[in-house]
Parts: sequence; C-alpha cells; structure tokens
Amino acid sequence: MEIENVQLFKKNKYICISKQLNFFNSEGNGSVPFIMMAKADVLLGLQWGDEGKGKVIDVLTPDYDAVTRFQGGPNAGHTLEFDGQKYVLRSIPSGIFQGDKVNIIGNGVVLDPALFKAEAEALAASGHDLTKRLYISKKAHLIMPTHRVLDAANEAAKGDSKVGTTGKGIGPTYTDKVSRNGLRVGDINNNFEEKYAKAKARHDAMLKGMNFSYDVTEVEKEWFAGIEYLKKFTFIDSEHFVNGLLDDDKSILCEGAQGTMLDVDFGSYPFVTSSNTICAGACSGLGISPNKIGDVFGIFKAYCTRVGGGPFPTELFDKVGETLCEKGHEFGAVTGRRRRCGWIDLVALKYAVMINGVTKLIMMKSDVMDTFPTIKACVAYKIDGEEIDYFPYEICDKKIEPVYTELDGWQTDMTKMSSEDEFPEEFNAYLDFLEDFLGVPIKIVSVGPDRQQTIIRYQ
Repeated sequence: MEIENVQLFKKNKYICISKQLNFFNSEGNGSVPFIMMAKADVLLGLQWGDEGKGKVIDVLTPDYDAVTRFQGGPNAGHTLEFDGQKYVLRSIPSGIFQGDKVNIIGNGVVLDPALFKAEAEALAASGHDLTKRLYISKKAHLIMPTHRVLDAANEAAKGDSKVGTTGKGIGPTYTDKVSRNGLRVGDINNNFEEKYAKAKARHDAMLKGMNFSYDVTEVEKEWFAGIEYLKKFTFIDSEHFVNGLLDDDKSILCEGAQGTMLDVDFGSYPFVTSSNTICAGACSGLGISPNKIGDVFGIFKAYCTRVGGGPFPTELFDKVGETLCEKGHEFGAVTGRRRRCGWIDLVALKYAVMINGVTKLIMMKSDVMDTFPTIKACVAYKIDGEEIDYFPYEICDKKIEPVYTELDGWQTDMTKMSSEDEFPEEFNAYLDFLEDFLGVPIKIVSVGPDRQQTIIRYQ
C-alpha cells in the first residue's frame, strides 16, 4: 500500500491514537506510520425490535470500557438472563451488570424519572448499585406525566388507524423536543419547577382542545419523587464525556433500542417510533462524529416478530405462527403484548444491513426453529403482480405478497450446544444461505436466553 506525505499526529485532546500500522512505501523497502483513532462500535436491531439486544450487549460488554444508550426510552425493554435470574432494562444500558464498566444514558434518550427510579431501585435491591457507574446526559429529555396523557389522547383520536404505541409518552416527548418546548435533565438544577409548570400548562391547553379528561395528581407525586432520585446520579455534558473516552483510547459500545424497521425516517412509516434507531442515530444521540464509528453489529432473529400495528409481509396466522410465538415466548418485556410472528424477511433485512452499514451479524433465537422440517425465507416481494427485490416506499399502502425460498430444517435441539462444531448440517446451510444473501458474516449465534447460550463463530 502506498501512502505519501503521512503526518504523524501527537495524542492530544482532539486525536487519540489507538494503534500504529506500518505500510511499505512506494519503494517497498521502508515503512510509514498510519494512525488509527479509537472507535465506538454500535449494536442495534435490524427488524421491528425485540431482537435480543440486551443479552448480546451483556455478552459483549467485557470487551469494552463503556456502554452507552443513544436513543429511545422506557418503551424499549431489554431482557437479560444469567445466574438463574431474569432482568428487564428499560432506560438503563445493558452493560450495567458488569461492575467495572462505565454506563451512559445519552442525549438522544428520553427519560421518565418515575420509571427510572423504579428500575434503578429494583436493580439496587438485587445487588447492583448504579450511582457510581451510571452517568446521565444533561441534554436527555424528560418524559412528563402529561406526555403520557397526550400519548393516550393522540392514539384515541386516530381510531382504527392507531399506531399501537406503548403509551409511555415517547412520541409527545420527542415532539416537544423538535418543537423546542422540551424539559431536559439539565433543567433539574435550574429553575425547574417554573419550567415544569410552563410546559404542563401548554399540555393542559392542548388536551383541553382535544376534550380529553385526565387527572395526573398521583402520577405527578411519583414523577417528582423520581426527579429527586435522579439527583443521586451524575449529570454530564455527554458529548464531551464520550469523546473524552475515545481520546483516552477507551472502547465504547453504543446500544440502540427498538429496531431499524421502526426508524422514524427509514422504517415502515407511520408505524414507527419517534427517533432514529439506525446507526446514524448513535452519532446524533451521543455527539460523536461518523468517522469515529467502528464495527456495526446488526442483530436479528432467525424469524420475524412485530408488536403493534403496521405492515408485516411474512406474518403467519397458522399453526407455524402459533408455534413461533409459544416457543419463542413472544410477549413484550415492557407491555406484555403478544407479538405477531412470521418467517424471516430477507428483503427488509438486507435493506437494514445497507442503511446501517452492518459489518457483523448476530442471529438470535435459533433454537426456536429447532422442530420445523422446513424453513422458509422471504427473498422478494410481489406488488400488483410485479416481483421486486427491495424494500419499497409503498410498504404501508400496497398489498405485499412474500416470495419464499424453502430450506431443510435441522430438527435438532440446539439449546445444549456450546460450539459451532456441533451445528447440524442443515443449520450450517441456513447460515450460509443468509450470509450469501446479506453479504455480511454471521459472527454470533444465540441458542437460548441465557448469556452462556451464546456461540461466537470463528470460521
């Protein structure tokens, strides 16, 4: 590799040198230094959420110095199971169980103080004290009690066209954010009651215009108790904090919530969440530049699920769909709602890989497919009789007919496997087919809910 006029930068507060590589010069008899900066890796879902991000974050955390959440709110439940215990995290990063790691709630997150208090106290009761290793961005927006009321009022007004939100006030909070009317964590120590009263009065006027009756008296008490509880934690200028970690050559894993197909810009709009769930959201949700993104881990299930309304081309309404739901325990970690289930949609998955620039794939819930003699994978769509191989704008407006390829099932219990050497031939064929179609290697395979049931592939 030829490199001319390479300048060697000193390590300072702007540039962090993580490693130096030597390349032969044009004469082939010497070398010049090539400098690489520390990178932040991103882990996110590639489907409609519920892919199993929490478990994988927990598995990968030992390789990182810090774990950061960059978008979403308590509508996203990340489930982790280990040592016979099950935990559901809503706003707190999934790296919190590794005691020596820094955990950060970034500026792109929306935070409900009451729900945060309940979540943190439950973790503290189980022996996980967060106050010294969890940092919260001053720029993260606060979900108010009236945001939850507005959420309910907006859904009621939609009638049969409702999106199927979790009712946690996420959408109205992001609406206030972009309309420059939001409350932020940093406001807690700066004329907070006055700012809260002004914001609430604005919501009251909106709800009055919608003729929506409500009473938040009791909810407000819990909410303000949550505000007091938040004061136990360190509020930070997170963009400086995170970039400072990179400057010090620290490794960072950025944790996304929901899934790519719920992204407000690139998902199945309007049946989406209110934030950018894609890799680019890590930049805006943490304040890091695109050139500081390293690996992008894309997580997907061996099949597909979806919660709430919206298009789902491969959804199954038969015995297979029921089996996937039952064996996969497909009920929302936060809402308890039954998830819609179907075969894997490779058209949507390839789209998600493209949008995110995925470098490594992680497949979850392989074991749920253990009993099927035949596995189907959607490789194209038919719209008005025309076959297409891309994810279209008209996903919500047209009837989509999936075009399937069939593969042999492995019909083997994979839950006790601990190495890829144990994979049955049919399962390896399924992995090969997916990798060929998506153009990205599958580096991790999950064969059960416990952190130990995770197989890292080396081929």
